[in-house]
Amino acid sequence: MKKNSYISLANKAANIQIRELKKIKKVFNSSFVQAVNLIMNCKGKVIFSGVGKNSFICKKSAATFSSVGIPSFFVDPTGVSHGDAGQIEKSDILVIISNSGNTAELTNLIKFANRFRIKIIGVASNANSMLLKASDVKILYPKLKESDPNNIVPTTSTSFVMMLCDCLATTIMERKKFTKENFFLYHKGGNLGSSLRLAKDIMVTGKKMPMIDHKKSFAEALKIMSQKKLGIVVITKKGYIKGLVTDGDLRRVLNNPSKEKDLNKITRNYPLTTSENTSASKALSLMSEKKITSLLVVSDKDRNKKNRILKGIIHIHFLLKDRIR
Repeated sequence: MKKNSYISLANKAANIQIRELKKIKKVFNSSFVQAVNLIMNCKGKVIFSGVGKNSFICKKSAATFSSVGIPSFFVDPTGVSHGDAGQIEKSDILVIISNSGNTAELTNLIKFANRFRIKIIGVASNANSMLLKASDVKILYPKLKESDPNNIVPTTSTSFVMMLCDCLATTIMERKKFTKENFFLYHKGGNLGSSLRLAKDIMVTGKKMPMIDHKKSFAEALKIMSQKKLGIVVITKKGYIKGLVTDGDLRRVLNNPSKEKDLNKITRNYPLTTSENTSASKALSLMSEKKITSLLVVSDKDRNKKNRILKGIIHIHFLLKDRIR
C-alpha cells in the first residue's frame, strides 16, 4: 500500500471523529447543569467508575478533577463485591460511565449506591439502560459512529466521553474561579508546575540576601558580595531599598586606583523590582528584556511605593535551574 493510501485512511478515521465529536453540544443541557451543581456542592469525593476502555477514561478524569482541587479517584466496579465499596461514603458522588449502560460488572456498584443513597451521575448512550434508570443525574449522549472500518471498536465513543468529562472539569474550574496559582498548589512538579511557580517560591530571603546600609564602606560591600555570591549588593537606607551595586561596578572601581571608593557614588538608585506574586516565567522575561541577572522582590503592597522593603532576590540561575520558560 502506498504512503498516500495510509494517510487517506487516517484522514477518513479523523474526519469521522471530528464530525461525531461536534455532537457534544447536544449533551450541554439541563442534565449537564445538574451534574455541575451536584459536583460543586459535593461535601465528599467525586468517584469515577467504569470497565474496559471506559476505566482508562475514568482514571484520567479522576486525575484531572484532583489536579483542579476536587478530591477524586477511580474505583474498579469489579472490586466492589470484595471490599472496595468501603472507600465510598454517603457524602461522595459516583460518576459511572458505560456506553451501553447495561455493563454487568456495574450491577453491584449501582445496587450499593442506591442502597446507601449515594448520588450517581450516569453517563451512557442508552436512555433505557440499567445505569441511567438508577442514576440521580442522567447524562445521555447520542449514538456515535466509531472510526474503525467495522464500527465496533471504541474509538469515537471514548473520545466523546473524554471530552465530556473534560468539559465538566473546565466548567467547574470557571465557576470556582480556579487560577494558575491554584493549579500550582496541586501540580508543583513537571514543566507545568515550574511555569506556574511564583517569585516568592524561588527567591533567596533573610540572611542569604546581600544587603548593606548606605553608610557602610566600599570594603564591606565587597566582602558581602563575595560571601553571598549573587553578583550584587542591595544598598539600604533606614531599612528601605536605596539602590544596588553590581560586581561590575565594584570591579571598575578596583581597576581604577584614582577612582574614589565611595559606595554612595556608585550606587544605582531606584533598581528594578517585581512583586512576590509575579510568575517565575514573567520574572525571567523581565530579566531577559532588561539584560540583568538579578531581580529584587518586594511585597505586593510595596510594589508602587517609593520606600520599599526588600523581601527577596531572584537570580537568573535559579530560573534556569528550574527550567522556567
